[in-house]
This record gives sequence, structure tokens and C-alpha cells, in this order.
Amino acid sequence: MISKQVADIAAMNLEILYQDEYIIAVNKPQALLSVPGLGPDKQDCVISRLLESEPEAKVVHRLDCYTSGIMLFAIGIEMQRALSRIFHDRKIAKQYIAVVRQWFDESEGVIKFPMRCDIDNRPVQIVDYEHGKSAVTYWEVLQRDTESIRLLLKPVTGRTHQLRVHCAAMGNPIIGDGLYGNDEEQQPRMLLHADNLLFEHPVTNKEMHLFASCEF
Repeated sequence: MISKQVADIAAMNLEILYQDEYIIAVNKPQALLSVPGLGPDKQDCVISRLLESEPEAKVVHRLDCYTSGIMLFAIGIEMQRALSRIFHDRKIAKQYIAVVRQWFDESEGVIKFPMRCDIDNRPVQIVDYEHGKSAVTYWEVLQRDTESIRLLLKPVTGRTHQLRVHCAAMGNPIIGDGLYGNDEEQQPRMLLHADNLLFEHPVTNKEMHLFASCEF
């Protein structure tokens, strides 16, 4: 039987992928902020909705507003610290689905463009070999169609906008990316989705494999 707490969260249009007394995983819809932004019109977000039903919910990581998929939250400050360590130590495997218009003939590879924030044009991130921080993304072609190519992206690091910048820097921005793309066609959404998250539960030591179906 679904708990009242889970039912309350689901009623706020958040799909709960997993929940126990320590963690909550949700499938973030695209066009919803992870955390509040600046201004009264940007207060609706995933954590704000979660706090309505789980007052101890804590942010562990973020997804861009227009990226959909798995977000993991802690319940309580101690669990937030434990999960943050897992992310910091790169003991968590993240996988994303992305669609681009063109790609390379190879079936798999790795992108290693160092990145930093463009301080004169925030929140834009740029490739900078001199001052940028290490950023590593493994990629694999899942499907090639006439007008698009479906990619599996596996970031090792977690830089802001990393996947978007890496694809754009390779000359093939993610379809629908209004910040880094050069696609003038009107797109209903950015085609980037976090579909897999693998890690060891910090309390139960259970191997966790969370999955969120991709809608595109």
C-alpha cells in the first residue's frame, strides 16, 4: 500500500521512483527547477514540493531546469552529508539519454574538455584548457536515424551544464538546447534525460539501481 506521504508527494506531480526513511528519488519533469531561483515566479521547484510532505528533505545534487530524470534527495542532514560524499567521491554512476542531429562515425568514445563558468555571461559555461576544471564524459551511440542520433552519456565528473557543453563543443549540441544550441527550430523541450543512477545505499549497503523511463 502506498503511504500517505508518498501519495501527498505524487499529488504534487512528482513521480516517486524510490523512497525509504533515508532517501527519496523522484523523476523530475522537464521545465521544473530543482531548487528555487531568483524572483517570486521561480519558487516552484522539486525541493519546494517535496518539503510540503517531507520537511526533512535535503538537496544532494541538481538537474538543469530543462533536463528531466532522476533526482536523489536525502532525508535529514546526516544523510545529506553521506550522499554528498558519495557524489564527491564519484561513487555513483549516472547515465543520460540525449538526442543530437549529427554525431561521429565511431560507436563510442570519451570527451575531456575542461570547463569553467563564463563570469561575464552567467550561467553560461565554457571550455577553457588553461583555467577550466576537469570534465569527463563517456558516450555511446544507441541509435542512428536519418535526422537524429540517440546517445548514452555517462559523466564521470559533475560540472554545471557538462553534458550540454561537451556535446556543443563537439559541434553537435543537444536538440532543444536554447543556451548552447544553434538549432533555430522551435522544440517542445531539450532532449536530455537522466535515466539511470547506480550507487550503494549509505545505510543499508544495498546496491541501488534507479531507472526513469525516457519520454522521447
